Amino acid sequence: MTRILVIEDVEQMRNNIAEILEYEDYTVFKAENGRVGVESARNHLPHLIICDVMMPEMDGHEVLLELRSQPTTASIPFIFLTALSEWTAVRRGMDLGADDYLTKPHTSEQLKAAVAARLEKRTVIEQVHQQNFDELRGNLTRMLPHELRTPLSAILGYAEFMTWDSANLDKNAIHQMGEEIGVAGQRLQQVIENYLLYAQTELIRYDPTHIETYAKHRCEIPGTLLSDIAKARASQQERANDLSVVAEDVVVRISAENLKKIIEELVDNALKFSVAGTPIEITGKSKEGKYTICISDQGRGMTLEQMNRIGAYVQFERKMYEQQGLGLGLILAKRLAELYSGELTIASELGRGTTVSIQLQVAS
Repeated sequence: MTRILVIEDVEQMRNNIAEILEYEDYTVFKAENGRVGVESARNHLPHLIICDVMMPEMDGHEVLLELRSQPTTASIPFIFLTALSEWTAVRRGMDLGADDYLTKPHTSEQLKAAVAARLEKRTVIEQVHQQNFDELRGNLTRMLPHELRTPLSAILGYAEFMTWDSANLDKNAIHQMGEEIGVAGQRLQQVIENYLLYAQTELIRYDPTHIETYAKHRCEIPGTLLSDIAKARASQQERANDLSVVAEDVVVRISAENLKKIIEELVDNALKFSVAGTPIEITGKSKEGKYTICISDQGRGMTLEQMNRIGAYVQFERKMYEQQGLGLGLILAKRLAELYSGELTIASELGRGTTVSIQLQVAS
């Protein structure tokens, strides 16, 4: 049964709204002021809240702020009740995160339509979240075991061979096997580190204490880091001649460690999803208080649908293209940038290439 909480200090109006909604088979809880309403919301976890703006003890804005600050009530749809003359209050409420508003007086049809619209939107959002969760769970179940077992199998296999047949192996064979073990170990290390770093960034996003700490981080040589890392990665893939880097150094609001991780992931993607002999252009420029890093390739590109679905453990066309990794590169770079009030944007065209831009704050 759908639960609706009505917070209204005028008893007659509160009862009228409740009666209309109960007639529509909703379960209705009533609260005579904001403080009681907040407690009722925590206890009953309604599917929708209808709340007056002007109330004693705790007004509607304070109610909304309090509920939005709690994980269990933060996503509950919220409709404000307000008089026609209170447009400023409506505007502030919408800025604070209210989903809709109803003016007083209103008809029963207007009330029912507003409630139905909000509940329908909630249902759609929940379905999308469930689909995303199911996709995440499926991707994680399929990909993580593979990405852990493949390099681990190589390490164990070579180690076992070296142990059993060490007497018959020459130095070159031992050296070659050692190199293969090292490559597999580095791949395994990167998988684990990316997984842990992504989990850490997700937790930090909801912790104001950590966010304040991150705001103090600075990097003085973003251009140098960008150039050095890009050239090293391109050389490893024997694509040094494909690379063009023009980047300046200014002080930006991010740690050198996290900026390094962002650059590594984005440059690796550009190399991975474009073919040798095609150019990769990288720039780092400051303008009007922003430092923008752009990494452009002429690789296979993405569709609009694929760009909208970018997330953790999502890889596109894996059956068609052999890929390594968890699909964490873009979303990890995005989350790291967002920790510093930065932004990641993507411009891409299927078959034509991709440009990923990271915009960071220049330190004052």
